[in-house]
Amino acid sequence: MMLDMQKRLNKLFYATLSLPSTAMGFALSIQISALSWILSTRFNLQIHEIGIVWAAGPVAGIFGQVIIGLISDDAWFWGGRRRPFILIGGTLAALMVFLLPRIDIVGDFLGIKNILIVAVIVALTLDLSINISFNPTRSIIADVTPEGEARTLGYTWMQTISGFFGVMAYLIGATVGNDVLISVGAGIVFVFSVVPMFFIKEEREMVKQSETAAATKADWGQLWRIYIAHGFAWLGVQSMFVYTYGFIQQQLVPAGLATKAANEMSGQIIGYAFAVMNTVGFLLPALVLAPLARKIGRVHTQAGCIAIMAVGYFLIANMARTPMMLYALMAVVGIGWSAVVSLPFAIMSDKVDKSRMGFFMGVFNLSVVLPQLMSTGVGFVLKKAPDQSTLFTICGVSLAISAALWCLVKDEAPATHAAMPAPAH
Repeated sequence: MMLDMQKRLNKLFYATLSLPSTAMGFALSIQISALSWILSTRFNLQIHEIGIVWAAGPVAGIFGQVIIGLISDDAWFWGGRRRPFILIGGTLAALMVFLLPRIDIVGDFLGIKNILIVAVIVALTLDLSINISFNPTRSIIADVTPEGEARTLGYTWMQTISGFFGVMAYLIGATVGNDVLISVGAGIVFVFSVVPMFFIKEEREMVKQSETAAATKADWGQLWRIYIAHGFAWLGVQSMFVYTYGFIQQQLVPAGLATKAANEMSGQIIGYAFAVMNTVGFLLPALVLAPLARKIGRVHTQAGCIAIMAVGYFLIANMARTPMMLYALMAVVGIGWSAVVSLPFAIMSDKVDKSRMGFFMGVFNLSVVLPQLMSTGVGFVLKKAPDQSTLFTICGVSLAISAALWCLVKDEAPATHAAMPAPAH
């Protein structure tokens, strides 16, 4: 039975509808904040080995989001189209978050002594769980809201709430430690994934266009330009997420500091740096990017923000030698991040058949996960580089290429949907 809040599309309903996607974003924030730090400081993996562990995520995304998106468009069991995948994925994601600092215990349980292999298993299961749920958590918003302003409002709520909790994840990790973040986060991921699904009703029948109409509504020429431009952005973003800890340990942690103190300091700096970036990232889309996109267009706004992000990366490579300078420049990087997580989906969604949104979201996600997989190679470059600032030079070049490629994309759609968020792994 549809609850009154869903019939009236009130604020409580939009907030409830946002929580499953928030859960997946929170799990991803925990992974970004803690995984590299845990593998380096607790299990002594080398930088290129950590890159191998992170590669598990893109592999899961390649199969998970496309397949789940395609299946969930037509599936129906447990009283929903998206609900089953959100319930299963959310539960597994919460369990894998809880196991992140307990990889050695998992290894003992499985009888596997190689920590690298066990870390890949845990990371792969976590990412597969996130990918099982991420696509349905976004697609359900389109399923249960009317097209137009109501749907845009649904995605704006999702972006704001998810962004707020993402910042909270980084701040918890920075202030009270990653172990507390993981313990609290596992509970949040489970509750936010499972509980809301019992208050949201999905309609079994969806209005679909004919196959011929669907085929004509996918502008593949423009889509490929969007995919490639977005892909170069994510190559730089993912490399930053995975390898920033190495830069911090080399450039910002004082030499001679005791190991435990150095590890705690590096974890704290990572948490604060990403908290600053994500605060800018979730505040700007609705407050700045949407009004700007109405004036100059979404594509020009996207290209400009990505170019600013590239400049931020180059400045970090050459100037960030204190934590405060890093935080200031991460705010600059956050301008580009705010565009990456908001504008590409709004641009892409105007070039596809809306009734197949799960499928097209999955395909769009390939422009995220394939570059993430390629970022593994950056780890091997950094392994041989004496100066870990090389990381941000690589990231800057990648973002500069993305900005140039975005200029080749044509934006014919109204800018009123500019606040809608992009799919992100």
